[in-house]
Amino acid sequence: MTPTTLDAPAAKPLLDWYDRHHRDLPWRVSPPMAARGIKVDPYHVWLSEVMLQQTTVPAVKPYFANFLARWPTVRDLADAPSEDVMAAWAGLGYYARARNLKKCAEAVARHHEGVFPNTEEGLKSLPGIGDYTAAAVAAIAFDRPAVVMDGNVERVISRLYAIATPLPNAKPLMKQKVALLTPKDRPGDFAQAMMDLGATICTPKRPACSLCPLRKSCEALRLHDPEHFPIKAAKKEKPIRQGAAFIAVTADGDILLRRRIESGLLGGMTEVPTTNWTARQDGETSAAAAPFSARWERCGTVTHVFTHFELRLSIYRVAVPSRIQIDNAWWEAVTNLDSQALPTVMKKAITAAIPLAFKRAKD
Repeated sequence: MTPTTLDAPAAKPLLDWYDRHHRDLPWRVSPPMAARGIKVDPYHVWLSEVMLQQTTVPAVKPYFANFLARWPTVRDLADAPSEDVMAAWAGLGYYARARNLKKCAEAVARHHEGVFPNTEEGLKSLPGIGDYTAAAVAAIAFDRPAVVMDGNVERVISRLYAIATPLPNAKPLMKQKVALLTPKDRPGDFAQAMMDLGATICTPKRPACSLCPLRKSCEALRLHDPEHFPIKAAKKEKPIRQGAAFIAVTADGDILLRRRIESGLLGGMTEVPTTNWTARQDGETSAAAAPFSARWERCGTVTHVFTHFELRLSIYRVAVPSRIQIDNAWWEAVTNLDSQALPTVMKKAITAAIPLAFKRAKD
């Protein structure tokens, strides 16, 4: 069989491989369990898929376990205080996902009686659920014949058909090809099998082609150049933005914090006072922009790379004898920092000024 004639029956060797070699993931029901009638929880699928967006499986596992321990059902998550959800998400990145997670849980609980819609269109009507997440939940949780496209699937399908069009322009063609392959029987397992194949066999570098269940049909392998695919458009160089962060600490070990506005980058997260940097503009970098007048000490610079830009923050520190009243801010014990919704960039800033801050928080 050649790639030009591949269709749904070609999914059988992939599903056979998946039955034997599937990854054991906490949000999944394995094929043997599914055969015994055990169903996957749509809440688990949705939560994991949101967390996995641009994040690795090892990074997601502890967050997934923590969320389920604190909020076992979507109703529990809907009822949780937003600041608790943001704090639990802290460190996972892409914080708009956490805000949308809360809004979606509230919508499911209030407008759908705590039950996720079982179609792609119904799922896409929920806050924060786009094409990919809707397809993944529909296929995996409800066994709908949805076309699930993530980075692993794109890599597999681009090699299988030797698709020469660069990404992202190749995505519509890739989706068409996956639709042809998706079987009416076990579409959820097929979607997960494609993801597993890309994650474990059809890897970006040094793919294990000899172990691939689709190797006889792979056009890229026939051309002896699997790593050439997928072809990606040249990346634009990320702009560099400047700003400053101010770490004020009392003699009792309290640190000055504030909450960012709900919208925009890091919306709703906790931060130390910073200047008005954004993805599009620099902020002030001198101590003149500090939240109050004091003898601020320069503590170096930290760098953090966001999706669309690189941020370089000048770090300043000051020790004050006692708490100073600052509008829209509060003083928090350094030992409580791990309970705050601090994104990674803020943890870097605090650590630059107080190297043992997060060790003290754990002790």
